[in-house]
Amino acid sequence: MARTPLLSLPLGLRLRSRLLTRSLSLHCQLHAPCDPSSSVQRILSNPGWRDSPVLSRLVPALLPHHILEILRSQPDPLCALDFFYYLSKQHFHKHSVDSYSAVLQRLVAGCLFAPAHRLRILMIKSCRSKEEFLRTIDLLMNLEAKGFPFDVFSYNTLLIGLGNLDLVGIVVNLYRKMLEKGVEPTLVTYNAVINVLCRNGKVREAKVILNRILQCNFLPDTFTYTSIILGDCRNGDLHSAFRVFEWMQKEGCDPNSVTYSTLINGLCDYGRVDDALQLMKEMVGRGIMPTVYTYTLPIAILCGDGRIGEACSLIRDMKVRNCWPNVQTFTALISGLCKSNRMELAIGLFNKMLRDGLAPNVATCNAVINGLCETKNIKSASRISCMMEGLGCSPNTLTCNEIIKGHCLVERVDKAMVLLHKMLKNGPLPNQITYNTLINGFCKAGNLSNAVRLMEFMKENGCCPDEWTYTELINGYCEAGNVDLASDTFKKMLQLGLRPNEVTYTALIDGFCKNRKVDAALFLLGEMEDNGCIPNVRTFNALINGFSKQNRFAEAEKLFSQMSEHSLLPDVITYTALLDGLCRNGSISLGYKLLNEMMKQGCAPNLQTYSVIISCLLQEGNVMEAEKFFVKLEEEGLVPDKVIFTSMLDGYIMLGYVDHAFSLMKRMLGSGCRPSYATYAVLIKGLQNERQQIEQNLQLHQIQDTVFPWK
Repeated sequence: MARTPLLSLPLGLRLRSRLLTRSLSLHCQLHAPCDPSSSVQRILSNPGWRDSPVLSRLVPALLPHHILEILRSQPDPLCALDFFYYLSKQHFHKHSVDSYSAVLQRLVAGCLFAPAHRLRILMIKSCRSKEEFLRTIDLLMNLEAKGFPFDVFSYNTLLIGLGNLDLVGIVVNLYRKMLEKGVEPTLVTYNAVINVLCRNGKVREAKVILNRILQCNFLPDTFTYTSIILGDCRNGDLHSAFRVFEWMQKEGCDPNSVTYSTLINGLCDYGRVDDALQLMKEMVGRGIMPTVYTYTLPIAILCGDGRIGEACSLIRDMKVRNCWPNVQTFTALISGLCKSNRMELAIGLFNKMLRDGLAPNVATCNAVINGLCETKNIKSASRISCMMEGLGCSPNTLTCNEIIKGHCLVERVDKAMVLLHKMLKNGPLPNQITYNTLINGFCKAGNLSNAVRLMEFMKENGCCPDEWTYTELINGYCEAGNVDLASDTFKKMLQLGLRPNEVTYTALIDGFCKNRKVDAALFLLGEMEDNGCIPNVRTFNALINGFSKQNRFAEAEKLFSQMSEHSLLPDVITYTALLDGLCRNGSISLGYKLLNEMMKQGCAPNLQTYSVIISCLLQEGNVMEAEKFFVKLEEEGLVPDKVIFTSMLDGYIMLGYVDHAFSLMKRMLGSGCRPSYATYAVLIKGLQNERQQIEQNLQLHQIQDTVFPWK
């Protein structure tokens, strides 16, 4: 088809055609596959380059190596600096250490030290990691050798930045190098070094710096003293912390909110929350307003102790002082509510955060998920996990571990395994806790072969089993009654250099006792102590229970005495095991004395305790006394279970009180307690006994009628 000459077209169409041609030409120039750095260099040669629309379109396409080439090849170092600052204002660009270095070297080479100094400070402040700081220090030291020495302001900026990352070793080395070079430190210098030392618990070294401050006739300020107080609190030396607190005030240095908050948090860390609350009152009395940092830890500790009302009171106090709770405060309160089994309030508070536009973080979500999983509400926990991405926080390994634990609690290890495979495929990667939780789930389900296979799978995925992995397996074997395999696993654990803890030893000791190998269990207790592992109450409970059940009460009593030597207080399980031993030996009178002693020690009997006493009394035929204890346990607010009901029914049947037995059965059903096969067996036995008794009575009457017809 022949082309139409341009001149033969109408004028309007010719103009539009030329405009299109120019636009296409400009588009081709801008998007040509050439190096954009040369185009930028040409634009920078014009005085008005900042207003160039072409530059603003080219800049987003510049790669790091393009920027370095422009900064290094620009003839005018000040122009290079201006372009560097121009790029800094672009929201999509962050300068690298190399970019800073390129401009700095140009400025130093041109003896432009004033702008070089400003850029050096910006370079230091831009560092966000240890690697960036080390590269920066190395580059700046090289520039120092070229005639651009460090000044005290540069050293201070470096020390503060390194301190923020807790790089205590590098801070100390830089401080020493500063002194070697004859640069006189300022109070800011000393404070930066003292602060990082104290944050890492190195108070002795910090006090050496403090002495140097005093020798130089500087006056320590509130920041100095507060740092020392922080170090003492981190080391658990609250006495020294409060001594420094008193000293600073004698020296005329007033504490601020950070000083008080540091002491309050120190007291809370060591369980002295009431003292912390008292100090907070003193703080307010002096006109120093608590900050959100002051409130958060006391709220967390109160919640953890179940003192939810007092924690909520602190929240109200915060609002009165216009100090609004932050994410950490809400997280502490939500976590405390979950631990106190007040899930409705916790969920309500979580929803309030969302309504108020305060985005929960990973810790907040994990606290709620943990609480929901503990109450076996796995569906809601999974729903919150799915919400996390939309809230701007991705689920981490802890999140997944909580949901896996939840699935295992409701005996759905299959669903937990599905989540493990998702973690391996998409992340986050599982850790030892993930595998240990699953192994525990398989063990509790009695599926020990899968537990062992999972441990091998764990190794294949580069996650080494730890002492808890082996402890779960040992406990699983013991629960299944296979103490030989448990012992073999224990020996293998030792061969691998893993150190058993008190949970490991207690699991194996309990396994031996339940399998009537109490002497082996006692030997293991001695081995446990020889290896520096201190037995706990559960360890002694397992042994006392084992010896009691084998009617070896003397040994059980001896173990009971040993508990006080280890500063251990017997609990309800200890007393109940001893009581069971006494009852088995027919010493119910001694059992009463032990029960009274138990209550004097503030240890209330539980359902199992009453079950042991009632069972013992019924075996002796003392139904009246058993009935008294049955009534007493109900008065104590305890609900009889099928074991106690069945024991009482058996007692009535043995004495031939079948009517009493059926009356109690009716009461049992009315209380919502479902009878077991043993319960029905007892009642059937009672009916059979009654039938036999009736038949015997009929036979006796027939004999009497035959032998004595005149009667």
